[in-house]
Amino acid sequence: MSKVARKLLVGVAATGVCFSMLSGMAFAAEAEEDKPTANLTVGAYSQYIWRGFELSKDSVVVQPSMTVGYKGFSANLWGNLDTNQYSTTADETNNWNETDMTLSYGWEMGPVAYSVGYIYYSLDSAHDSQEFFASAALNTILKPTLTVYRDTDFYPGWYTTLGISHSFPVKDEITLDLGAQVSYLKASESSPYKNVDGSKYSNFHDGVLSVGLTVPVNKYITVAPKLSYTFALSNDAQDLMKASSKNGNDDSFVYGGVSVSMAF
Repeated sequence: MSKVARKLLVGVAATGVCFSMLSGMAFAAEAEEDKPTANLTVGAYSQYIWRGFELSKDSVVVQPSMTVGYKGFSANLWGNLDTNQYSTTADETNNWNETDMTLSYGWEMGPVAYSVGYIYYSLDSAHDSQEFFASAALNTILKPTLTVYRDTDFYPGWYTTLGISHSFPVKDEITLDLGAQVSYLKASESSPYKNVDGSKYSNFHDGVLSVGLTVPVNKYITVAPKLSYTFALSNDAQDLMKASSKNGNDDSFVYGGVSVSMAF
């Protein structure tokens, strides 16, 4: 069995276990109003950019996602399919090159929504890694959200984001969605993220501006086109983003696509 197949089986099994646990909890509490929820999403985008790093080039990426949740707990399985890998090296021949699993719990206290969780990154062209995260969002205008990620494995360090977003009604239930985010990346000594002189990387990293639409088709299905712009926030970030880009010369990216979601 191939490495990709093994990862998919592990991911599907893990999600199946979580779904079974959540379903069991639901059947045990039929008298309660809360019920398990599920969401299936498939997105197709012009490029895969993650935290300022260019992970694909000149090809469409397809990113399916499945989430199940119950009473604040959720489990998500996400994947990336690169339809035409930019690199032809031996370790980047699989089009399906990433499978991530996220377990999280969210709750609200007054005007603040909190969440904590764990992410496992299963990668084919890089070392697997894992991290923990905590987030707080203020339920007010622009919904300012602070999220802190702590990688404890192959890319040890801290990645912190501060974002704002707002949706404007367009027609019926269609909304125009605007977002902006800045980040700070503080890598540990043992992290592969380094400054050009080899010293430890610690600086403002990437910014993201986004615009999109949320178009409900019916009670269950939603279509969401989106356009994003990612750019470096510091000279150190420019150097690191260029060094990690596919052609070694890009530190800003414009990309977009559309996703279709089914929620029930």
